[in-house]
Amino acid sequence: MILVLLAIIGLLALLHWLGETLWSVVQIISSVLAPFFQPQEARTLRERYGDWAVITGSTDGIGKQYALELARKGLNIVLISRTLEKLITVANEIESQFPVKTKTIVADFSKGQEVYKHIENELAGIPIGILVNNVGKQYSYPMYLSEVPEQDLWDIVNINVGAVTSMCRMVVKQMQERKKGAIVNVSSGSELQPLPLMTVYAATKVYVKSFTAALRFECADYGLTVQHLAPLFVSTKMNHFSSRISTASLLVPDAQTYARNAVATLGRTDSTTGYWSHGIQYTLTSLPPVWLRTLIGGIMNLSFRNEYLQREQKTAKIQ
Repeated sequence: MILVLLAIIGLLALLHWLGETLWSVVQIISSVLAPFFQPQEARTLRERYGDWAVITGSTDGIGKQYALELARKGLNIVLISRTLEKLITVANEIESQFPVKTKTIVADFSKGQEVYKHIENELAGIPIGILVNNVGKQYSYPMYLSEVPEQDLWDIVNINVGAVTSMCRMVVKQMQERKKGAIVNVSSGSELQPLPLMTVYAATKVYVKSFTAALRFECADYGLTVQHLAPLFVSTKMNHFSSRISTASLLVPDAQTYARNAVATLGRTDSTTGYWSHGIQYTLTSLPPVWLRTLIGGIMNLSFRNEYLQREQKTAKIQ
């Protein structure tokens, strides 16, 4: 009897693993084919979700390119970031390229609870069709927990956990009342396992994944799209500590390429890496047991750390 029970448990575990793996393959195929159908999607995103999109962390990297891509599809854009000059620059860039409206909101999410009343007041009266929770912060380079400045730790928690939670709470009610809208919560491939030397950052991304799945369940009866987006390495300044992951390549797309593919998945899949090669990497990474993934992640970050410190030492000698 015990052997039969163990066999059943083993079979269920195998089926679960196969299901997860096959679903990842479906996501990969969808991401590859999606760009070919973008012209049709561009006509329907605004109709499906609404006239306005709100993007946090929207003046650089993925956030900026995601905003440009949604503007290309005809949505008006609310840009939220902490630097007014950058906000104005991106807003002008959008309005010069596309016949849409923009609005800018200056907000430093590292300040925590105090910023949200200001954001809520600025968004009053705007029917928000799409919310993209993109703003995020990670270590300046791979560090041991004891080395990370305490303020950086609070900033990471306030930005990566506080912002996604508070922004969702702020807009979800109006979306539910309209029975129309989409929320995109940007996580990271670091959610796949504990990640030594990026300990707190990776932990916050596990929160984003769990929070998004639970929120999707809560919103199911209202017809809302709640998407979990988990990119791996993208060529942005966030990865400046290593040339290997800050230089665009087949496995490390630039932000524009990534955003174009990620937007194409909106409304098609609830959970995705957003890019075809990231889907392959995510699937392969999820195959080993967690302890092995953690070991590999730690070794990888030690390598990135050594690369960064050696570069800094060379720079110091030159100066």
